[in-house]
Amino acid sequence: MIHFNCPQCSRAFTVRDQDAGRRAKCRTCGSDVVVPQTDFEPAPKEGDALAPAAVAPVVAGGSATTAKPTEAAVASEPRRIPMRIRRLTADAEQMASAFANSPHIRVISTEGSPPELYRLAYKVNSLDRGKKPNQPVPRQLHEVEIQLTSEYPRISPKCRMLTPIFHPNIDPTTICVGDHWAAGERLVDLAVRIGEMLAFQAYNIKSPLDAEAAMWADLNADKLPTDTSDLRPAE
Repeated sequence: MIHFNCPQCSRAFTVRDQDAGRRAKCRTCGSDVVVPQTDFEPAPKEGDALAPAAVAPVVAGGSATTAKPTEAAVASEPRRIPMRIRRLTADAEQMASAFANSPHIRVISTEGSPPELYRLAYKVNSLDRGKKPNQPVPRQLHEVEIQLTSEYPRISPKCRMLTPIFHPNIDPTTICVGDHWAAGERLVDLAVRIGEMLAFQAYNIKSPLDAEAAMWADLNADKLPTDTSDLRPAE
């Protein structure tokens, strides 16, 4: 049996299945009605609970697949932050905290958000190239630039001096830190290690960037380090 309602006055009708598609007149309002092919489900009355709509699977190639999320659903999902951005953000927070009150290392400026370039000031007793060969002179104030490349932290940062220095493992364009770099090393630790190099607490005369400084350090090992201060920030 087919059950349906008059579209004008909503009178309920029940007819045989074989009458589907036939036309008739409503005995109540006189309107023309057409018997539907299947049962007509009347609209819910005010106050009736609405049943949740079923979500049909998307059929592709004869097999059911999960429907793609709507744009609104995608927009509501939290955005995944790339690993490198998270690392740069953590570096910035650690650098600011570690050297906020350090008497030896200070962050002068940064570039980028989060920073990808740092300029650091060091107050460390070290050496500058003197006017005469193999006669370096004392120097206490230094500036260093640390650039975090697109391959950081897998590849070590590019570090260079912005002020003159006399050191076996530093030349005007490079501070040699690559041999000791590991991706898990903190940028704070690298900044401290550069300070230790400036203080001649760390140096290598076997594979130098500055042969003259390496020779001087070899002949004057009793004068080194030039600064014995502990440069590590307080934990």
